[in-house]
Amino acid sequence: MSEPIVEFKNVSKRYKLYSGNRQKLMAIFSKRVKVKTKDAIKGISFKVEPGESVALLGKNGAGKSTILKMITEVCFPTEGEIIVNGRVSALLELTAGFDPELTGRENIYLRGTTMGLKKEEIKALEPEIIEFADIGEYVDQPVRSYSSGMKSRLGFAINANVRPEILIVDEALSVGDATFRQKCLDKVNKLIADENVTLLLVTHSTNMARQFCKRGMVLDGGKIAFDGTVDEAIEKYDSIMKKAAEKKKKEAVLK
Repeated sequence: MSEPIVEFKNVSKRYKLYSGNRQKLMAIFSKRVKVKTKDAIKGISFKVEPGESVALLGKNGAGKSTILKMITEVCFPTEGEIIVNGRVSALLELTAGFDPELTGRENIYLRGTTMGLKKEEIKALEPEIIEFADIGEYVDQPVRSYSSGMKSRLGFAINANVRPEILIVDEALSVGDATFRQKCLDKVNKLIADENVTLLLVTHSTNMARQFCKRGMVLDGGKIAFDGTVDEAIEKYDSIMKKAAEKKKKEAVLK
């Protein structure tokens, strides 16, 4: 039996909530400064096997994006251990990491290098990335001259074409116009079906969860409320959202 491609072992993530830059600076020099904290993730454990497609569902603030950020090492756990056995490509903030003074082509090499690819590997992927992005002659213009849509197209093209073993998606499939969105959806489908890529998808769209994933994990208050088939996960998610809406309605009446 192969080892999990992603594993969380009793992982917690606590954020410090500073009232402002002054308090943040004071806290660096003195432990006596009292700072509020927020537990985004509370002692969760799970495994993802190679080739699995998992939808992470939950209301805003449930901890979904925090999990993805820890897998991609944008942030790190306060407690516990995270094991990742594969090249990660993240469709999170598609325009992050670009150097605005470099051209699109130069940024392909910059982004590829940060992902651990060798120059020869990037060169081999370059034509495919440029064709997918479909930004024409702008690929040799500085990124500062790009529209936000063009930067997103290039960002998606890079991240989806670097032969990932683990694909992380956080509501990034809504990029661009309708034609390009469909192109992105088709690409993700191809990666899952033909290249056995492991997919971790955060979405509020239950239709998208069903389209791409067989397994669903529901997060509530930083903990895993359910882990099973995607249809059962959607049922649990809908139940949580319904209760949250009813609670909000009652609170509005009391005011």
